[in-house]
Amino acid sequence: MLFGKEHVDRYVATDGAEGYDWQKGAQILILTTTGRKSGELRSNALIFGRHGDDYLVVGSKGGAPAPPAWYVNLSANPAVQVQVKGDRFAAHARTATAEEKPDLWKTMTAVWPDYDQYQQRTEREIPVVIPTRD
Repeated sequence: MLFGKEHVDRYVATDGAEGYDWQKGAQILILTTTGRKSGELRSNALIFGRHGDDYLVVGSKGGAPAPPAWYVNLSANPAVQVQVKGDRFAAHARTATAEEKPDLWKTMTAVWPDYDQYQQRTEREIPVVIPTRD
């Protein structure tokens, strides 16, 4: 099973032939943010869901007290790159609003049920992120 940098590298090199299908039937996209301090591009392999034409990702970090670095980066600079299989595109990422989140959370827990456990592990509100194609 692929994880971390190896997952990103294999996914990108194979246009998702390796790394798109992951554990428990989940599917993966690559989200690239710009480091808020370094200015360097940072790519992460993330479980995704769909809501209409939108892709959805969750800033869970397994329920850790602090959000994942990719979420902090896109909060500072919402211009991101997304790759789904061979489709690469520029996007603008935003956090789902309080009104949007309940439905989007259900979508994402249908894809990865462990998100509910992750939310129980932390006091922070785990965000659902919507990267919208530019």
